[in-house]
Amino acid sequence: MTLPAHGPVRFDLWAPEAQEVTLLADGQRYPMSRSVGGQDGWWTAPEAPASGDVDYGYLLDGDGTPLPDPRSRRQPEGVHSLSRTFDPGSHQWADAGWKGRELQGGVIYELHLGTFTPEGTLDAAIGKLDYLAGLGVDFVELLPVNGFNGTHNWGYDGVLWYTVHEGYGGPAAYQRFVDAAHAAGLGVIQDVVYNHLGPSGNYLPRFGPYLKSGEGNTWGDSVNLDGPGSDVVRDYILDNAAMWLRDYHVDGLRLDAVHAFKDERAVHLLEEFGALADRVAAETGRPATMIAESDLNNPRLLYPRDLNGYGLAGQWSDDFHHAVHVNVSGETTGYYEDFNSLGALAKVLEKGFFHDGSYSSFRERHHGRPIDTGLVHPAALVVCNQNHDQIGNRATGDRLSQSLGYGQLALAAVATLTAPFTPMLFMGEEYGATTPWQFFTSHPEPELGKATAEGRIKEFERMGWDPAVVPDPQDPETFTRSKLDWAEAEAGEHARLLELYRKLIALRRSTPELAGAGFAETAVDFSEDEGWLLLRRGSVEVALNFSTEPRPVSVEGGSLLLATEDAVALEDGRLKLPGHSAAVVAR
Repeated sequence: MTLPAHGPVRFDLWAPEAQEVTLLADGQRYPMSRSVGGQDGWWTAPEAPASGDVDYGYLLDGDGTPLPDPRSRRQPEGVHSLSRTFDPGSHQWADAGWKGRELQGGVIYELHLGTFTPEGTLDAAIGKLDYLAGLGVDFVELLPVNGFNGTHNWGYDGVLWYTVHEGYGGPAAYQRFVDAAHAAGLGVIQDVVYNHLGPSGNYLPRFGPYLKSGEGNTWGDSVNLDGPGSDVVRDYILDNAAMWLRDYHVDGLRLDAVHAFKDERAVHLLEEFGALADRVAAETGRPATMIAESDLNNPRLLYPRDLNGYGLAGQWSDDFHHAVHVNVSGETTGYYEDFNSLGALAKVLEKGFFHDGSYSSFRERHHGRPIDTGLVHPAALVVCNQNHDQIGNRATGDRLSQSLGYGQLALAAVATLTAPFTPMLFMGEEYGATTPWQFFTSHPEPELGKATAEGRIKEFERMGWDPAVVPDPQDPETFTRSKLDWAEAEAGEHARLLELYRKLIALRRSTPELAGAGFAETAVDFSEDEGWLLLRRGSVEVALNFSTEPRPVSVEGGSLLLATEDAVALEDGRLKLPGHSAAVVAR
């Protein structure tokens, strides 16, 4: 049920178990009545203000404290306070000429608004869009921006999914950001969380059966996707997804941890997301891209709906990250253990998944299934060598650049940007940022902050990391340390790495086979003993030397397109690669 922004109906509320509901709007009380002829459980206030900005909330069954609107667009005073109306139609969009971006061929740049700039706002991020366009990326992916309790947070503790956090600038600033991104030639992908709600300010259970009590996932009670009352809960989720695509003109959504969805319906929620994207794309004439974060290694998410798939445009693939991470860093603890070989990276490059029915030592069971490469283009897999999870969920939030040199970072960059998949960079990666990106929270409730800190330490037990070095998420310095230092990008090895990223992205754009060749046009040779790997993408060859020693690699190409070191030489079909170096050759 998509509700209009104007008229009394804009305050309609779903509260199926309430016996009495009163709307408090601009200090006035408006008794609500059950909707006649509408869906069960809906309440309306015929005399409510029909226009203008209104601060409002709901009193349920004689409560003295109003609750915010589950569909609130603004929370000026935080998630525990009154909601404020917002008319998304008041923005004068300037992106009529924007035709959108397809996922295939694109490069994604993931960022967290609070730590991307010193100010940590949407308007400040607008000032960096020319830099991102100059880097050559195609999409900006924002970590969740919806309302959470406190001043700073990763965003995955959101409780009011229709809001934009006021500390970032609120919904009007979000519209300005998207408009500016489109003017700079950049698409916007919004990270959204529909698998759980944060621990503070979650009033949805007061209104109706939004959650399944006692049937939880890693983060708390599961969202009610298939139980009694779930029709309206699913509408609540799908309407929210449509809001980002329609009201805010975003180009796609990244769906957080869809493996945590508990949905036994015949038509899975993910299938409905795929169908929604197609409808919006037909309406707007621009692609609407749905990308799932999933650790299931289940290609059904990507298969067409008419072949019993879910029809999503993409999904994250952690296997690529793990294989690259191990081969450049040598770290093999915990979930990295299975990827301790060049063979693991080779399999991922050729097959998409490493765990495609194979045994996972970390899970202590077999995991995944093979991809039907006739149904899926490799660009549907979004890959990275670093992202917010893989950095921030380490004990100290340390980046590769805090322990590795230029050569290893360059190897990771070349592997990511020449692989058959859709590459994603994490903010600051492109210049080897040395600032950590740590897990930070600002829960006002001391007991919640204590529980969060203790929970982080427990999470790291299986990885073998020292709990003594885990920073306190509640310490404001943990947040401050995680802000990018942009001055780093201007000098030394940082500037050198940044130039390599620019060249790699430009080469990817000017060499169609790097972005367009499918699984059938991809082949890999490697030497486990000597530490080199040769990736063939159509008529392009990418040679990577993960060894510290110089290695000769036989290639068929005769034209050197890119090298990470000046000492790389191509003579008579043999590449001479110094230790920790890579080169791209045209056959």
